[in-house]
Amino acid sequence: MLVGVGIAEMEALPAEREECFSAFVALQRDRAMRLAWRLVGGDEAAAEDITQEAFVRAYQALDRFRGEASLETWFYRILVHQAQNYRRWRAVRTLWQRESEAEPADPTSAVQGDPGLRRRIAQALDQLSRRQREAFVLVHLEGFTVQECADFLGKPSGTIKSHLHRALVKLRAELADLNEGTGDATETGGV
Repeated sequence: MLVGVGIAEMEALPAEREECFSAFVALQRDRAMRLAWRLVGGDEAAAEDITQEAFVRAYQALDRFRGEASLETWFYRILVHQAQNYRRWRAVRTLWQRESEAEPADPTSAVQGDPGLRRRIAQALDQLSRRQREAFVLVHLEGFTVQECADFLGKPSGTIKSHLHRALVKLRAELADLNEGTGDATETGGV
């Protein structure tokens, strides 16, 4: 498995290194796309661009890969940085344009669900700070461990735990009204 590709594999002959990286791209492309999509707030075209740019940048920098972390950790750090750059520039463009956009469909979900609910959740995620959103998406939506998230973002795991806690507190407060209707039957003795 190429998830833990180290320095020895990447110091191979250039042709073998390219083959190894191509296999890595094939294994990680869908997850990278899904992560980028979530980090940029559901813009499929932007997620595709970010993912492609992250793979290109990683490929161009392969000769500088030192193997201090796994290839996966190194790559996702590049991808998160690309998403950060995109969000920063999107905020600048939004200030100038002030145009509203329609909510895109989630490309990772076979079931579309309630679009109003998805919009509320997306808005709640958008209210989080950048660091809180990144930590929440990486750990709770993409299933990375806290340590992997810390490695991707270049932060201590305690900092990531703090960001996760604050994100959960904010999301619970923002979406509290969604939970009010679910406890009524049990509180009144009903089934």
